[in-house]
Amino acid sequence: MYTDKILVCADCNEQFVFTASEQDFYAQRGFSDPKRCATCRSARKASRPEGGGGGGYGAGGYDRGPREMFAATCSKCGKETEVPFRPTNGKPVYCSDCFRSVRGN
Repeated sequence: MYTDKILVCADCNEQFVFTASEQDFYAQRGFSDPKRCATCRSARKASRPEGGGGGGYGAGGYDRGPREMFAATCSKCGKETEVPFRPTNGKPVYCSDCFRSVRGN
């Protein structure tokens, strides 16, 4: 188990808490301990071109161009559709309408 750690920010030299749950999250993904507090990380991210960072996810991410789509046949209704992933044999693929009904949304 992890316990909260006090770290010192490499930018502002202020102490910040690296919580046990954050440590677990970082460890699961193979990340090293953060070097900057949340405020300095946010400021650094915001200073990147286009507010960048984060792998292009969310608002402020970079424009990665059009998403590659793959032709597929819906496993539920049989309609031809396109999906943003390469379909795998043995796994169902749904059109957007059937996907919503299968997920219960």
